Amino acid sequence: MGVFIIGKTGISARSLLRAGAAFAVSCALSAPASALDSFEFRLNGGPDSLESALQRASLLAQANAQDVGDPLELFSTARAEYGRLIGVFYEAGYYAPQISVRIDGREAAEISPLEPPTRIGEIVVSMVPGPAFQFAQAQIAPLADDTDLPAGFATGQPARSTVIREATGVALDRWRAQGHAKAEPSGQAISARHPEQALDVAITLDPGPRLRFGNLRPEGQQAVRPARIVEIAGLPTGEQYDPEDIDRATTRLRSTGTFSSVALREAETANPDGTLDISAAVVEAPPRRIGAGVEYDTERGAKLTGFWLHRNLLGGAERFRIEGMIDGLGANVGGLDYSLELEFARPATFTPDTTFTLGAVIETESEADFDARRLQVDAKLVHRYSDNLTFSGGIGFLAERADFGPARTIQRDYRLVLLPLEATYERRDDITNPTSGFYVNATMTPFYGLSGTGAGVRATADLRGYYPLGDRIVLAGRAQIGAVYGPALGDTPRDFLFYSGGGGTVRGQPYRSLGVVSGGVTSGGKGFAATSVELRLRASDKIGLAAFADAGYVSAGSFSGMSDWHAGAGLGLRYDTVIGPLRLDVGLPIGGNTGNGAQLYLGIGQAF
Repeated sequence: MGVFIIGKTGISARSLLRAGAAFAVSCALSAPASALDSFEFRLNGGPDSLESALQRASLLAQANAQDVGDPLELFSTARAEYGRLIGVFYEAGYYAPQISVRIDGREAAEISPLEPPTRIGEIVVSMVPGPAFQFAQAQIAPLADDTDLPAGFATGQPARSTVIREATGVALDRWRAQGHAKAEPSGQAISARHPEQALDVAITLDPGPRLRFGNLRPEGQQAVRPARIVEIAGLPTGEQYDPEDIDRATTRLRSTGTFSSVALREAETANPDGTLDISAAVVEAPPRRIGAGVEYDTERGAKLTGFWLHRNLLGGAERFRIEGMIDGLGANVGGLDYSLELEFARPATFTPDTTFTLGAVIETESEADFDARRLQVDAKLVHRYSDNLTFSGGIGFLAERADFGPARTIQRDYRLVLLPLEATYERRDDITNPTSGFYVNATMTPFYGLSGTGAGVRATADLRGYYPLGDRIVLAGRAQIGAVYGPALGDTPRDFLFYSGGGGTVRGQPYRSLGVVSGGVTSGGKGFAATSVELRLRASDKIGLAAFADAGYVSAGSFSGMSDWHAGAGLGLRYDTVIGPLRLDVGLPIGGNTGNGAQLYLGIGQAF
C-alpha cells in the first residue's frame, strides 16, 4: 500500500497510533472548556460524489451536527478523522490523498496528546484526493468453475477497495456453493505504484475440501423438542454442503412463528469423515398471544375480531388459533353475524416444506336477502414450493341451513363434500404496505352435494400489482374474478354466491348492495368480477394519501343471464403504525343504481 500524507507534515498513520495511550491519560486529567464556534469541511478537487461520501463518513461533521462542544471530545474525534476519511478515499480508488485536520490553525496530528487544547474555536478539514488509481493487475486464484467476477475487477478499471472485497466475496461464495464450506483467503499482495497511478492486486484462495452436511444440533430451545427442530429445518444430512440449504432451513424455522430468533452456524472444523455439523441457535417466542381488531363500514357498521394463539401446543411447534368475530354492530343493512374459527397447524408433515392443517368454522349470517347458519371443517396439506409459491389441497365438509326469498319463505339444507385447492404466488415487497411487486391467488373447489344441491366447482382469482412512480407515489391495481359452475342459482349454497359493494370490492357502494334477482328472489350471483385502481402518495414519514376508483359486476349465471354493475370512487388517509397503516377511506357512488350517499371505511392495512 502507498503511504498517505496528512497536511504538510507527512505524518503517517503509525505515528498516530503511538500517541494513543498518552492521549487517553490526558483526557482524564484535562478540564472542559467552551464549545466549537465554526467548522469547515472542503475537498479540493475530485467529483461531487466523493465529497458527499466523505461528508457522510466524517466523524467531525457528525459531531458538529450534534452540537458537540467538549474540547477533549472534539480533539479525540479530530485525531480519529484521518483514518475514517482515508478509508473512504480507498473505497473510491484514491491511494495518495492529502488530509488536513486543523484545530485553530494547528494540525491535529501534531498536537501532543499530553497537552490537548482547553478550548477549540475552529476546526477546518481540507483534503486533496490526488490521482485516481486503476487496476494494473487484478487476480484471484484459484477460481471455482463458472465463477463470474465483477466487471469492475479488471485491468484498467477504477481501483476501488470495495470492488476488491466484492470480487473476493464472489469467488469465495462460488467455492462454497460447490461444497467447499471452509473456503478462505490464504494470502494477498496489494501494492500501489504511485508514478503509474496503478494498483496491483493478487489474492490467493484456499478452497479446502468438499464437505457434506453432518448433524444439525439445536441449541437454546426450552419447550420445543429438539427432534422436531431437526425435522422442521430439513437440513439434508449426508448430502453435499450448499449454503442455500442453510438459508432454506433458517427460513423454515422462522416461518413457524414459534421462534423469535433463529441462527444457523457452521462448526469451526469439519469431522474426520468429511461432514460438517451445523448448530441451530434458537430463542423461543412467548408461547401464547392474543390480539383484537376493529373495522367500520357505513352500511355494515362495526366489525370486532379477537384471537388467542398458542405457538407450540404439543411441543413440536404446532400452532393452535381460536378466533371470534361479531359483525354488523349498528348496521343499516342486515343483522348481527357471528363466527368462531379454530385452526391447528403442524409444520414439517411428510416433508420439511409441508404443513398439515385442521380447521373448523361455525358461523351465522343475517344479511338483507338471507339468514344462514353454517359449519365447515377441513383438513389440508399446505406445501411451500419456493419462497414465493405455495400450494394447498385437502378435503372438507360444509353444512349450511339458509332461509331466503320473499319473507324468508324458502328454506334449504345443504350438505357438501369439498375438495379445496389453492395456489398463491407472492412477490410483494411488503405484505401490509406494498410499494412494488405483485400477488396472485387462485382457488378451485370441486364439490359434491350430499343434499340440497348437486356437484359443481367454485373458482376464484385475485390479482394485485404495485408500481412505484418515483419515491413517494405508488400506483396499485387489483382484479378479482369468480364463478360457480354446476347447480342452479337456487340450489347453490349462499356461502358460494358472489356480491359486490363494500370495502373488499367496490368502495363508495353499500355493502353487498349488488346482487341479482331471479324468479323474484334476490340473492348473490354465480358470476363476479371487480377491479380497483388506487394512487397512493406518501405525504410524510407517517401520513399517506390515496385516491381510488372501483367497479364491480355480478351475474345470475356463470357470466351469463341477468347481470348488473356499479362503481365508486373516493379519497383515503393513511397513518403508518408498527402493525401496518391505519386506513380511512371515504367513497361515493359514480355508476350503477345501488348507491346510497357517501360510505366510510376504517381498518388496518391497505385496502389491497
